[in-house]
Amino acid sequence: MKFSLSIDMSRLDPSVDMREVARNTMEIVQMADEGGFEMVWAAEHHAIEMTIAPNPFQLLAWYGGNTDNIRLGVAVVQAPYWHPIKVAGEAGLLDLMSGGRLELALGRGAYQREFDRMMGGMDQHKGVAYMQEMLPLLKELWAGDCTHDGELWQFPASTACPKPLQTPHPPLWVAARHPSTYDWALKHGCNIMSWALTRPFSEVVKYKEQFDEALERSPGVERPRFLTMRHTAVYADAEEGWKPFTDSMQRSGLQFESLFKQLGKIKNGFVEIPDSDSLDNSTEYDPKMLKDNLVFGTPDEVIAKLRPYDDLGVDNFLYRCCTGLSFEHQKESLRLFINEVMPAFRDSRYVAQAAE
Repeated sequence: MKFSLSIDMSRLDPSVDMREVARNTMEIVQMADEGGFEMVWAAEHHAIEMTIAPNPFQLLAWYGGNTDNIRLGVAVVQAPYWHPIKVAGEAGLLDLMSGGRLELALGRGAYQREFDRMMGGMDQHKGVAYMQEMLPLLKELWAGDCTHDGELWQFPASTACPKPLQTPHPPLWVAARHPSTYDWALKHGCNIMSWALTRPFSEVVKYKEQFDEALERSPGVERPRFLTMRHTAVYADAEEGWKPFTDSMQRSGLQFESLFKQLGKIKNGFVEIPDSDSLDNSTEYDPKMLKDNLVFGTPDEVIAKLRPYDDLGVDNFLYRCCTGLSFEHQKESLRLFINEVMPAFRDSRYVAQAAE
């Protein structure tokens, strides 16, 4: 089992200097690179301060220019907001500039609020069609000239310039939760990303079972990789060390729910924190439950929590940093993970290979 990193450039307060946010984020990414993480992932979101990533290719190019080995993952390109020719070219350029380090995930979009502003109020669920038309088209654009006359995009003969350094193309990923998405992803040669939110490990088991069942329905398909993301925190103090992390998870979790369900106001990009009593799933942010369900603990406790993931057959565990946490806590948690947790997992440190 390898490890990857997800960290947002984010701020919860307008008094925080964005230059400091950027510096701190880069230092965490560089720590992960030096510590043997396989990948760092950058999201795409618009007009919100809690995830500042209007162009993940630009953000990853910055990471790539300041790291040596860590692979650079887009998670995800929000397909409805992009033209396929632009995605193909951006991906090719980043792969070229980084020496063949790109990993590319596609998605349909997460927040209706963004669709209201980026897509004229289109129902976010219609974004699936954009993702499904775009992904096979990217492969054609990377291969050479192609003409396209689809439901969503039409254009005369075009190709991606430049082509990716990796052949035939960078690894592709799809975020999957429903069985039909697994089937579609495997059909198109995609790796699988999963996220159990704050739910117990049994939710991860469910997604892995769906992955295995999809493989059984797809004879002759080469097994792709299975990644799962979990908020992770490592601390030395078993009695009190978890509290700053669960506090930040409660705060950012409520903001996520507010965005996802459009519950509260957003002013100048800052998301109002709703009253937890207004949520029908408020129990998912109970501090004790967060501590138990997420990969929170002392180094020995985190090792024990990670063993079942390794035994389950998770190929890459995505260490999700807690949004809104102080930089000191973020840095110390990652230091403990690299120095005291990763050595317990044989061959977990990534060794870069030349692009093929």
